Amino acid sequence: MADEAQVDARASDRERDDAVTGLQIAFAEGRLDDAEFDTRVRGALAAKTRGDLVRLAADLPADLPANGGGLLPAVGRRPGKLSLAYKNSLRRSGRWRVPATFTAVSYKGGGTVLDLRAAELTSAVTTIRAIAYKCRIQVLAPPGIRVELSGIGVSDAEDAAGPGLPAAAPVVHIRGLAYKGLVEVRSMPSGG
Repeated sequence: MADEAQVDARASDRERDDAVTGLQIAFAEGRLDDAEFDTRVRGALAAKTRGDLVRLAADLPADLPANGGGLLPAVGRRPGKLSLAYKNSLRRSGRWRVPATFTAVSYKGGGTVLDLRAAELTSAVTTIRAIAYKCRIQVLAPPGIRVELSGIGVSDAEDAAGPGLPAAAPVVHIRGLAYKGLVEVRSMPSGG
C-alpha cells in the first residue's frame, strides 16, 4: 500500500527535472531515439504524479536517474558536469541543472546543442568549456543573461552578450576550443 501511495503522490519540480536528466542520459546512451526522447521529455515536464514519471522510464535500466533505482529520481542530485558526444550528436535542452562549471566535448559526428533557455543555472556565474573537434557545439542562450566568449573557433552568432543588461544579470562564460569545427552562441527567446 505504501508503494501505491507513493506512486499516486504529486510529482515535484525536482523529480520532474531528475526524470528529464535520466531521459537525457538514456538518449545519450542510444536507448531512446529522437522522437521517443522528445515525447518522453514532454511527458516528464507535464507529469502530475510520481507514477507518471515511473511509467515514462519503465523500460529503462533501474540505475538511470529517471528510474531512481526502480521507482523515482533521487532528490538532491548534483547536476552533471560533462557531456560527451563521440561520433554522434547530443542535445541538452528543457529543464536541466547547469553546474557552475560545465564541460561539453564533441568529437566528429553531428555536434552538440546546449540549450540554456529553460535550464536552471545553479550559480550567478557559469563557465562552459566547449571543445569541438571536426564538428559544432551550439549554445542557445535566453535573453536576460550576459554571455562572455573567448577561445579559438568561437562565434557570436547574434549579439549573445546582451547589451543593456543590469549588472546583476546572470553571467555565462563560454570558453571554446574548436579544431576544424565551431563553437557558436546564439541568443534566442524561449520557444524560438
